[in-house]
Amino acid sequence: MANLLDKHHQFRKLTTLVENKTTYNSDYAELNIYETHTFAEKVALKFSFPIIASMLTGQKVMHLKGMPAFNFYPGESVVMPANQEMIIDFPIATIDNPTQCLALGIDHEKINEVANHFNERIKIQNEEEDFSLNEIPSHLTNNVEVNYLVERLIYTFTQNNKSKDILLDLMIQELIVRLLQTKAKYSILNDKDGLFSDTRIGMVIKYIKNHLTEKNMSVEMLAKKAHMSSSHFHKKFKNTLGVSPIDYINSEKIKFAKKLIKDNKNLFISEVAYKAGFNNVSYFNRQFKKLEMITPHQFKTSLISK
Repeated sequence: MANLLDKHHQFRKLTTLVENKTTYNSDYAELNIYETHTFAEKVALKFSFPIIASMLTGQKVMHLKGMPAFNFYPGESVVMPANQEMIIDFPIATIDNPTQCLALGIDHEKINEVANHFNERIKIQNEEEDFSLNEIPSHLTNNVEVNYLVERLIYTFTQNNKSKDILLDLMIQELIVRLLQTKAKYSILNDKDGLFSDTRIGMVIKYIKNHLTEKNMSVEMLAKKAHMSSSHFHKKFKNTLGVSPIDYINSEKIKFAKKLIKDNKNLFISEVAYKAGFNNVSYFNRQFKKLEMITPHQFKTSLISK
């Protein structure tokens, strides 16, 4: 992430140590990069348009309406409706190690245009309501596609080339679709009313959650349980949840691994990997860094130092 911000650091001006803002504009979006270089509490932010806020470095504590306060780490995002206030604490920000976060605001009409197209072309089984981004805050963790798009957007916003606006338009459209798919994912994962209990994808999600630490879980095995071919299952799963089956399984296992580390800081990383259902410690380390932007050891050290 540091390399992505190199161009930004060359030209941005620091005028305050708390939430210093640098803004980049395109036809349909506004990218704000915020940097905080000192401890601060109860800093309020509000936007007149829907935004996706993504952590780049450091840690925040977020206080959002209707949600318990939570720690906000690199690799995580929050989708905020327009005109809703977020209250932010910065517990570890320093001059040498600032907390950095982006807030990407997207034009209402662009969101509606893409959402309408999405709702016309892709319908989630048993879901009657259309999807919208402008409802309640959502805290997204371990979303590989969203994280990848955020990195590409930072790079493109901070560059100067003739195709910049065209590239940003395409990436913003893709980001909106990914976020809409994330709404679909949360509808399934938080299915309190059992709307998806009889669907094949819903049944597979339930199976994954109940057998998360098993080491022999494969796409082929899950496809058989869904009574689909492997290729059809992979396509259906990704269209419904916005991620591939393997990426979803790995993200759930990494969440479980983080909980293991938090609950028992004396566990070796290799023990955490095997308890979380990984056969290979190196693969676990790569997946952890891919999703969390830091290694398991760095994550463990950050907890011990608190």
